[in-house]
Amino acid sequence: MTSSGTPPKLELGRGASIGAPSETHLIELGRQLSDRVAVGDIIRLNGPLGAGKTTLVRGLLWGLGHEGAVKSPTYTLLEPYDLPWGLVYHFDLYRIADPDELDLIGFAELTDGRALCLIEWPERGGHYVPETGLRIDLDVEGSGRHLRIS
Repeated sequence: MTSSGTPPKLELGRGASIGAPSETHLIELGRQLSDRVAVGDIIRLNGPLGAGKTTLVRGLLWGLGHEGAVKSPTYTLLEPYDLPWGLVYHFDLYRIADPDELDLIGFAELTDGRALCLIEWPERGGHYVPETGLRIDLDVEGSGRHLRIS
């Protein structure tokens, strides 16, 4: 954090690391990320419960022009957003017991490049979740968060 209290600029280079001392900073980093994504991108969000994955997504979606609430798709598995910017699919795979369950929602077709895909808990999707794209690991650091981007 800079002395003015503003978050540092988001850097997406290999192995980038950045701190987010508050929820406001995490949302701002999501907004900054929105300037660097395109339809067809896949972003895998990793981290423990409460690490801020959905908060980061909220900032990203607001940066893309979404004006409403952003809820975690923990129970629905998928929240779609049809924005003027383009189609965005926000997945939360936390409740997936077997990766083959993703066949039931047509996961392969949903991640075929027609939408920006934001995937929380990607490791639960097994081989269905592409290893391409951006990976963001979030960790809790005291009252703040730490992001590693690769």
